[in-house]
Amino acid sequence: MTKYCIQCGSQVAETARFCNKCGTQLLPTQPQTPPATYQQPTYQTPPNYQQPEFGQQQYQHPYQPPYQSRPTGGELSSNVAGALSYLLSIVTGILFLVLPPYNKDRFVRFHAYQSIFLFIAMFALSIVLGIFGLVLPWRLARTLSNLHSLLWLAGTGWSMFQAYKGQMFKLPFIGDLAETQANKQ
Repeated sequence: MTKYCIQCGSQVAETARFCNKCGTQLLPTQPQTPPATYQQPTYQTPPNYQQPEFGQQQYQHPYQPPYQSRPTGGELSSNVAGALSYLLSIVTGILFLVLPPYNKDRFVRFHAYQSIFLFIAMFALSIVLGIFGLVLPWRLARTLSNLHSLLWLAGTGWSMFQAYKGQMFKLPFIGDLAETQANKQ
């Protein structure tokens, strides 16, 4: 014996707990006949609506990243992979440049290269600060070391945040190098 959904009026199996069409939860004592007052809803487009041209920009939700490819299978989305490329700096940067699904994505390659170049720049700066630390007073050397650590953390954290939002945020000097490297492949 069949039942009918009280929400949309579609026919559902007797043992069904939810409507197959609208998803409404069915009651155990669902009516055996379709509702008498049910009318199929009609959808009309507004009179001033124009279908977008091919290639024209579609409306985008303000909280959705502007660049986000849809993952297939067990892959990460591009914005997550770009953000994770900063997690362990040079290690994850190289990892995302080598792994096949991500090394073809320009967005992920850009953030991976920027992560690698950020590590190299900060490592070189730490060597220079270490050398100057031998001749500077210890308090000044310690302050410079703390500022260096804060700069490294802020640069990495901000870049991770921007990558997760789907933005190709370029750090000064390093971002241009990363962009040229990402465009080469």
